[in-house]
Amino acid sequence: MDITYLGQASFRIKGKTATVVLDPYSDDIGIKFPKVEADIVTVSHEHYDHNAASLVGGEPFVVRGPGEYEVKGVEILGVDSFHDEKGGAERGKNAIYNLKIDKINVCHLGDLGQNSLTNEQVEEIGNVDLLLIPVGGHFTIDASVAAKVASQLEPKIIIPMHFRDPQTKITELEGAEKFLKEMGKENVQPVSKFSVHADKFPEETQVVLMQKG
Repeated sequence: MDITYLGQASFRIKGKTATVVLDPYSDDIGIKFPKVEADIVTVSHEHYDHNAASLVGGEPFVVRGPGEYEVKGVEILGVDSFHDEKGGAERGKNAIYNLKIDKINVCHLGDLGQNSLTNEQVEEIGNVDLLLIPVGGHFTIDASVAAKVASQLEPKIIIPMHFRDPQTKITELEGAEKFLKEMGKENVQPVSKFSVHADKFPEETQVVLMQKG
C-alpha cells in the first residue's frame, strides 16, 4: 500500500484493488488540488477544505458520513464524532474513517475537535495500524491533544496532517514540529511517499512526517 500526502488533510492511498482519496480540498485554500483519480473518496465533513470530491478524477464512490461500506475490496467504517469540544455546537459533526486496505487498518480522523475520544468511539473504531491525525490546532485538536488521542488508539504508525502550510491561506494552524516534539520525534525527516506492508510493521510506534507529493 502506497500513501501520498496531497496537503491539508488529504491523502491518496493506493492499494492492490483500489485507490482511495481522503478529504480532498477546494482550490480556495490557496493551493490547487492535484490531478488524481480514485475508486473511492471519503469526506469527513462538509467544509470546503475537506469536501471537494468533484475534483477527484475517475468515477469514485463517495463516502459521506458514518456507516459500513465495502468497495472494490476496501472495507470502510465511518464513526460519528464532533468537530469541536461542544458537541458540534460550533463546527458540527465529523466522521472518523477506519479503512481496511491490503489487510492494513488505516484510520483518518478528519477534523476531530474533541479533547479525547469516548470509550464507545475507541471501541467502534477498533484496531488501528496506521493513524492519520490532525495536529495543527485552532480548527481541530492541537499537538498535545493529538498525542493523547493517538495513545488511545495505539497505532503502529502515525502520520500527522492538517498543520500549517505557508503555501495556503490557512495561516492559523500550528506547524507539525510541535506534534513531533510531543512524540519525542523531533528529528523526523519529511518524505513525499510512504509504503506500508502488513507483514512489516515497526516494533515501536513510528511517526512519519509527509510533505506534499
